[in-house]
Parts: sequence; C-alpha cells; structure tokens
Amino acid sequence: MSPTNLLLLCGGGGDEHAISLLSANYFETSLAKLDQVNVLRVELDGHGQYTTKDGHRCELTNRKEIRFEDDSIAPWPVDYVIPCIHGYPGETGDIQSYFELIKLPYFGCNSEGSSNCFNKVTAKMWFSALGIPNTPYLFLNQLDDDAIEQTQQALADWGSIFIKAASQGSSVGCYRVDDAALIQTTLTDAFQYSPYVVVEKTIKARELEVAVYQYKGQTVATLPGEVICAGDTFYTFNEKYAANSKATTQVVADVSPAIAQQIQQYAIKVFDGMKLRHLSRIDFFLTEQGEILLNEINTFPGLTPISMFPKMLANHGDDFSAFLHETIMAGLSAEK
Repeated sequence: MSPTNLLLLCGGGGDEHAISLLSANYFETSLAKLDQVNVLRVELDGHGQYTTKDGHRCELTNRKEIRFEDDSIAPWPVDYVIPCIHGYPGETGDIQSYFELIKLPYFGCNSEGSSNCFNKVTAKMWFSALGIPNTPYLFLNQLDDDAIEQTQQALADWGSIFIKAASQGSSVGCYRVDDAALIQTTLTDAFQYSPYVVVEKTIKARELEVAVYQYKGQTVATLPGEVICAGDTFYTFNEKYAANSKATTQVVADVSPAIAQQIQQYAIKVFDGMKLRHLSRIDFFLTEQGEILLNEINTFPGLTPISMFPKMLANHGDDFSAFLHETIMAGLSAEK
C-alpha cells in the first residue's frame, strides 16, 4: 500500500489562531504513531496565506496538490486533509465547502453541519426541532430601537442575560449583562462581530461537556466532564486558554448515573440528528433544579494541553491515534 499524503492545515485568523496551532501539535503527535502517513503541516494566516513550517509559501490548488511559490520545489499531492482551524474558516463550513467541491476527503464535520452549529440561531432552531431542551432566547437581525426594547424586556423578564454575536466562536462577542444601562453599548459591540445577535437568559448552572465521536461503527458519547469557573463568572475565551485561568476541569463530572445517561442520550441525538461527522464537543447546562439544557456544539473541539475532548476520549478507553487512523482510512476508501 502506498503512503497517504496528509495535509495538516492549521491556523486561521483572529484570537483562535494560536489555539489552532496548539491543537495541530496534538494532531502531529498522534499522526506520528501511524504507519504509511506522510504529513505536511501548513499554516494559514489571517490574510489567507499558506506557509510551511520551514517558511515556504504555498497554496492548495483545486487539483488536490500543494504548489509552492518557489517553483523549484515539486508540487506535493494531497490525499487527505485535516483542517485544524478553530473559528473562521474552519468551523464555519467555508473551507469544508471547498474540499467538497474539489472532492478532497477531509477530517471533521461536513460544511452544512459546521455552518449550522457555528451559527447560534440556526443551532438553537435545530435543538428545538429535535426536541432537546435549550436556553430561552430571542433573535435580533439588526440594531435599532425595537432590538433595544426587546432586549430590555428580556432583561426585565429574566433578571440577567447574555448578548452573543450569532456567528462567532462560543466565547467571542459574548457578554453578560445585568444592567439595562449597558444594553445599547453591548448590542453595538456584539453587532460588530456578526450581523445577527442572540439574547439568552442567564442560566445559573453547572457547565458539563461531552466528547462525541464516530468510532467502530458507532456514535460514542463519553461520560460528561465539568468546567468549574471561578466565582460567579462564565467561561470566557481567556478563561479557556490563558495560563493564569482560574477555571478548573474535571474529566468525569460528579453527577448521578441518570443525569449522565440523559446527557449522553441528548448528545448522540443531536449529533446524529444534525448529521454531524467524526467528532464534536457538546456542552450542556445542569441547573440547580436538575434541568438539562443543551448550550452549544463545537464541531472542531480544541486539542490543547488543557482541552477536555482528548481527555474524555482517553477516559472512555479509546486511543486518539487509533480513532484518527480508522477515520482517515474510511475517508480514503469512500473516495475510491
């Protein structure tokens, strides 16, 4: 069998660029354990430029090959790609659409599933359509007096709200508001990140996460882990990734078997119902009253040293390299 040429595409734009590079390190370590796999790591910057680790500028062509700016370097044919790009254009479905157009097999959720989960409005419509409880919300498509009035009424009804840019990462353009005087400026900030904004009721709850992945012909949902934030805070981008983060994580949350099983069932139901693929991290709230609410789905979860997904997968008894190998081989077989 000839070796597989695998493109590890990482980076991207915005705050999540550095996190994508850290996740790519985990992929490199896992791929190094596999036989017959040649890996070319290429970084994508915020301007759409591709660069190899040794500094060569290049591009991925529609002929499924990497071509180098230095034409003395021969083109590198690509058999399979891992788009390790958090945020745009990796989790949005944009780059997956390109792979689908040129018929290049790739790792992760497809373009439609990625897009549906990345947009918080679309995602919540799917959650409700599948009968999975989620947080109360309202949807704003423009910043005007009516949007401000609706948000003020939501704050009056719910006591505390989150204002979230609809088409951004989970913690980007996301603000908690407890004071009506801050609504207009916060909405203005959120609309700078996205043309659509979601206003959600603040839920006082524990934050639980499940790793969901397809392996050995099954959709697997691990036992839920838990994110514990310091004080009365929420899991901001800095709390997720900063070296001085006060947040802690538990690979297995201290919940009853019945709660754990219900969360796993919801996770599998939404993963299969939305036709997701390969892997996702699915986040829930567990209220003091024992109510389970689906919060969000991350279709390309972080694989950094502090990320929960690889820890939950390992705790479930599975090996990430073996999972990766099976997924890659299945993708290559399907393409033939």
